Amino acid sequence: MLDTLHRESALSDLFVAYLLTRNIRSEENLVDQLFNSSEKRLARVLLMLSGKEVISESVVPKISQEMLAEMVGTTRSRVNFFMNRFRKLGFIDYAGGAEGGLKVHKSLLSVVLRD
Repeated sequence: MLDTLHRESALSDLFVAYLLTRNIRSEENLVDQLFNSSEKRLARVLLMLSGKEVISESVVPKISQEMLAEMVGTTRSRVNFFMNRFRKLGFIDYAGGAEGGLKVHKSLLSVVLRD
């Protein structure tokens, strides 16, 4: 691997960029875990899963509340509580149907941004 990185500068640049991006995300996750509530962490995860550019709404592929709880670092019951709150406030909608996705509205950003 070292020989290839030395020989292929383009690969080396890509690899370093990937490592830096991964390191930055790890640091963001640590800060998020230490300083933000589980509600904000869930909102952040949903926005990340919906894509970087949430225009008005994006569909998140079907994902279980257990999986979301693991990603957020909380329990499934807390995820359920916050998902119901987000739905009542109009931040998310359940798509239903065969795909069973989740529609995330841009307004969910307000949860992440508020203090």
